[in-house]
Amino acid sequence: MSKVFDYAEVAKHNTAESCWVVLYGNVYDVTNFIPEHPGGSKVILQLAGTDATEEYDPIHPPGILEENLKPEAKLGTIDPDTLPSAEKSPVETGEAVQEGPVDLENLLNLDEIEEVATKQISHKAWAYYFSAADDLGSKNFNNQVYRQILLRPRVFVDCVKCDTSTSFLGHNVKLPIYVSPAAMARLAHPDGEHGIAQACERYGAMHLISQNASMTPEQIVADATPGQVFGWQLYVQNERHKSEAMLARINKLPAIKYICLTLDAPVPGKRELDEKSKNVASNLPTPSSVQGSGSVSTTSTDAKTPAAPKAMGMGQSLFWGTAADLTWKTTLPWLAEHTDLPIVLKGLQTHEDAYLASLHAPQVKAIILSNHGGRALDTAPPAVHTLLEIRKYCPEVLDRVEVWVDGGIKRGTDVVKALCLGARGVGIGRGALYGLGAGGTEGVARVLEILKAETETCMRLLGVERVDQLGMQYINTRAVERDIYDGPAALERPSLWAMAKAKL
Repeated sequence: MSKVFDYAEVAKHNTAESCWVVLYGNVYDVTNFIPEHPGGSKVILQLAGTDATEEYDPIHPPGILEENLKPEAKLGTIDPDTLPSAEKSPVETGEAVQEGPVDLENLLNLDEIEEVATKQISHKAWAYYFSAADDLGSKNFNNQVYRQILLRPRVFVDCVKCDTSTSFLGHNVKLPIYVSPAAMARLAHPDGEHGIAQACERYGAMHLISQNASMTPEQIVADATPGQVFGWQLYVQNERHKSEAMLARINKLPAIKYICLTLDAPVPGKRELDEKSKNVASNLPTPSSVQGSGSVSTTSTDAKTPAAPKAMGMGQSLFWGTAADLTWKTTLPWLAEHTDLPIVLKGLQTHEDAYLASLHAPQVKAIILSNHGGRALDTAPPAVHTLLEIRKYCPEVLDRVEVWVDGGIKRGTDVVKALCLGARGVGIGRGALYGLGAGGTEGVARVLEILKAETETCMRLLGVERVDQLGMQYINTRAVERDIYDGPAALERPSLWAMAKAKL
């Protein structure tokens, strides 16, 4: 019979030498797990001897407890009558003040949805979603660069029909828009990534699932309809067996059509707003047991994994354990051993890397031009610059692999401009999270509804019926071209003589 504990007894175990927590009504001894916690020891110790469910639940998928703790770590259950009943105010907890139901129909653009979501979600969630590297330069420029591209409308063209459908990797979709891998969706709303998937199904958009999702991949695709398209983001771990196990798991889910290997953040960027929020439990006082470094060693024994910083934001915690030693020579062959799914490479920021990726077709089917939403390296180029580089130095890339872009998409005109430049589709990340924050699944649906309507309006005013008709003739990029890279191409193309011999 499971032992029932009084909360006062649990509260005594609040040190690094004896650390108990309550999760979902159960009492766990997590003392031995403290040094192994990806988010660092301090996060656990701040919750030592307490009911950690509220802090734990939004950011951990089901099953994580069972995967990381031995069965004997579960000591019993908590007597619910002994739990503290006093509720803290929103100011004390750092939670946002709820202002009642939101009329989503009155929200007319993504900025208005973000404004509402900011009021609805906790400060911790906002800091994680909004934050970007250093001075937020790349994050802001991602959007501003689209303002520098001018449209060239044609008139006296029948614009009654408008078809936004396209395909990704041979899979038909109704929109050239996909949801980028946006982590920790349940920080915004309990609907989480499953809610994003449901909204995508309604509008025929693709959903690229974050490896750091707050729900399991099985939960997210549980209600997928035939033809719905998902991808899975992969951050390769230093402990390769963990990534291999996840790939084996993803291979069993038919709804997931490809693996997206993320390359633009081998190490986390310096996201100061997120770091100030200090991850989970940031609103809690720090017990004497964890002042300074406590009694838990933070010294790394793995040369590939440096010691964790004393205080990490949520972004740094999620990146902990991510491999920084990936290469063209070793990583793609390793992937081929563990999945037959097509590979999409995310985070390319130069035409040279785009060209190298194209040489790895057909294993690599697509590339995503992205600076990680400005969250990795500040002043890295926006996707628009990289796309123009490709057109200038190696346009053959557009024929070898599909090119997708993300970062800064807030309007249907942004979508259309990216497609005119040669992108197959565009991704939105923060927009989906803010949609969740504003109204759950319906909020994400509203985001897609707005972008679809704006895209259709733009296409009609350009005189274009189908997305495959969009091209450079509909935009003026002169102001942007002035600022793109203008150095040597640095491409090792085959010589004409070698090409001629190959045809003999």
